[in-house]
Amino acid sequence: MTQISFPVRVMKFLGIKSLIISNACGTVNPNIKKGEIMLIEDHINLLGTNPLIGKNDPEIGLRFPDMSEPYSKRIIAIVEKIASKNKIKIHKGVYAAMTGPMLETRAEYKMLRLIGADVIGMSTVPETIAARHMGLEVLGLSIITDECYPETLKPADINDIIDTATKSEPVLTLLIKKSIAEL
Repeated sequence: MTQISFPVRVMKFLGIKSLIISNACGTVNPNIKKGEIMLIEDHINLLGTNPLIGKNDPEIGLRFPDMSEPYSKRIIAIVEKIASKNKIKIHKGVYAAMTGPMLETRAEYKMLRLIGADVIGMSTVPETIAARHMGLEVLGLSIITDECYPETLKPADINDIIDTATKSEPVLTLLIKKSIAEL
């Protein structure tokens, strides 16, 4: 966790005020399809750890930072407006972080949907926790690369996942560039 959060902490000390995080992930929400983009509104940390465990340096952040708004509503509203202006379909939802490196089982996908997750990945949450610990606003964007519906689950095809991410990348890039211009 220290290694994962180190770049976030360095960027904060270099003067950033906001952090934009993107990822590729799978969806368990039937309303969110492969190739689409989701704004992360909240997350579920199922990693079993986080970057704040251990001694706290009060000069970096509070011992118990508030996580009631891990992803900035202000920046989410900016991205929604940009998406609307550019006729880009975008979703909002909950990102669940799992340890990986394997993909989940049918039972795990079902559990994730039951506990409120819309998408699943193996990143983003530790970086967000470190950023919020230091008072940074966070924008989280997910490219949906595979559909993980327990009822119709098929074996994952890494080439298809990479292809989907590659095809969705220009839309993600446009949203990020225009968001930075607004910030």
